[in-house]
Amino acid sequence: MSRPKIKSNIASIYGPAPSRRLGFSLGMDIIPFKTCSFNCIYCQLGPTFEKTTRRKEYFSSKEILLELKKVLASGIKTDFITFSGSGEPTLNTAISKLIREIKKMTSIPVAVLTNSSLLSRKEVRKALLAADVVVPSLDAASSEIFSITNRPHPSLGIEKIIDGLVKFRKEFRGAIWLEIMLVKGINDKPSHLRKLKEAIAAIKPDRVHLNTVVRPPAEKFAKPLSVKELEKIRNFLGENCEIIADFKRKKQAPLRENLEEAILSLIKRRPVTLQDISSSLGKRQKETKKYLECLLDERKIKIVMYRGAKYYEPES
Repeated sequence: MSRPKIKSNIASIYGPAPSRRLGFSLGMDIIPFKTCSFNCIYCQLGPTFEKTTRRKEYFSSKEILLELKKVLASGIKTDFITFSGSGEPTLNTAISKLIREIKKMTSIPVAVLTNSSLLSRKEVRKALLAADVVVPSLDAASSEIFSITNRPHPSLGIEKIIDGLVKFRKEFRGAIWLEIMLVKGINDKPSHLRKLKEAIAAIKPDRVHLNTVVRPPAEKFAKPLSVKELEKIRNFLGENCEIIADFKRKKQAPLRENLEEAILSLIKRRPVTLQDISSSLGKRQKETKKYLECLLDERKIKIVMYRGAKYYEPES
């Protein structure tokens, strides 16, 4: 499934978006669109355009922090400030500085979502130490499954990544919530799950989050597991393992900004439903739907059906 390549010369702050584990999450996107060390078959943003492990400061830290100050000054309510977005955030060498400066600016906790690929590097582990929560992913525990599921940069090996996670657990004082994205028939076989369980025991995360393909994936063959299958795996992996539940919380306070721009900002980050947008922006679904219809008429967005649900994506 193809996705448009969204070009941008600046980093962006988006949301707060409803997150199944972080409540309302104000996103910090500090990497150009689909610049990543992986090309995961399940990625909701489509294929990776720039597969790399080279770190650099992609955007001005000063500009990012100024933009965040403006957002926070607006009185917006959020549970976390989260480094995530449309690429691997640890590829940005400024992430350490950004986390530390944000901690000086606000008491809102900082989370980092990472694919774990660079945690074998001491400087990357050190860069994340000031965060409150790190959500690393681990979808594979063997080279074969790693290659199929994550399609990594050729310089990366799963054994080294797991070792990096083990070292990071020893160094990091915050919470580690390990995410495992399960794809039916790919990384859910009993023999592989046993290897994952061994890796989890070595890493010792505070929580293990089981996820599956709930949004339109990069590859059509990437299929989700059923709730029953996920529950069976959860029971096998242990007490601190949970299936990430659907987001159910009070709505965000209504934003006082251009609603069309806010909607487009969310849609550019990932495929979203009407309910996702309405919850994130604190608007009634009826009102949000009117804007969506206008954007569809203007061919700025399109509808993609996935497993009976309607998702909105940027138009190619």
